[in-house]
Amino acid sequence: MSRYSPCLLTVAPNGARRTYQDHPSIPLTPEEMARDARECLSAGAAMLHLHVREPDGRHLLDAAVYREAICAIREAVGNELVLQVTSEAGGRYEPEKQRQVIATLKPEAVSLAVRELFNDEKEAWASGELCHDLTAVGSAIQYIVYSPEDLQSFNALRQRGVIPSDPAFLLFVLGRYETPPVADPERLPGFLEVLDKRDRWAVCAFGPTEAECMALAARHGGHARVGFENNLWRPDGERVACNAELVRYARERIEAENRRLMSPAEGRAFLGLPVTAREEGP
Repeated sequence: MSRYSPCLLTVAPNGARRTYQDHPSIPLTPEEMARDARECLSAGAAMLHLHVREPDGRHLLDAAVYREAICAIREAVGNELVLQVTSEAGGRYEPEKQRQVIATLKPEAVSLAVRELFNDEKEAWASGELCHDLTAVGSAIQYIVYSPEDLQSFNALRQRGVIPSDPAFLLFVLGRYETPPVADPERLPGFLEVLDKRDRWAVCAFGPTEAECMALAARHGGHARVGFENNLWRPDGERVACNAELVRYARERIEAENRRLMSPAEGRAFLGLPVTAREEGP
């Protein structure tokens, strides 16, 4: 991927853990997610990484609740944004339940954490079967890797045929949750050293250096994910007003690297999705 090719910018507006106590504008209900989707689309995002919650704010994996949120977002933005659901455990779910929800939903796009779903041989084959099934129905999978070691594990799984042999789309996590959260841009070269050259990749990062990490990804030909899931702060350390503000900061940094943002239609083509979104699940 050329460093001058268009960049896919994803927004992750809520995540599994943060609540209104962390930021009063975090979108947790379908109506709030629809509002954020509209604002972030206007700011330049082409994909939205979606978490849903219990009424008390806890992380939730539930196909019916996902469908409710997806319906609200589609009413707000039509078919433009790619909607990527998460299979994240969030400290609540075992791999079997994670797989069950995604298999029921059959989303247009999904993120799967290698560390959560492929951590032992039995889980790896069951999760690999899900990946083959999702690929067969046209879902766009993004594999999350938290370290170069995770990426090496992913490469080995693909080599063994556990997961589809096609070129993959990966998410490199630069940093970790702490108080305050910490990003580590210097970790990117470690990922790139073990990257299969067929694969495409994006980064997410933590805290006020998020936009700087997006610039670094753009400089090396990668793609970007920003949002309240990992960051609530401007580059100067002040708290942002909304997710769309983080999208705008990332856009500025990406364009400064001579990369333009993908339109939603280009994002769909990049992910191998039809230009018109399909309904999730039966």
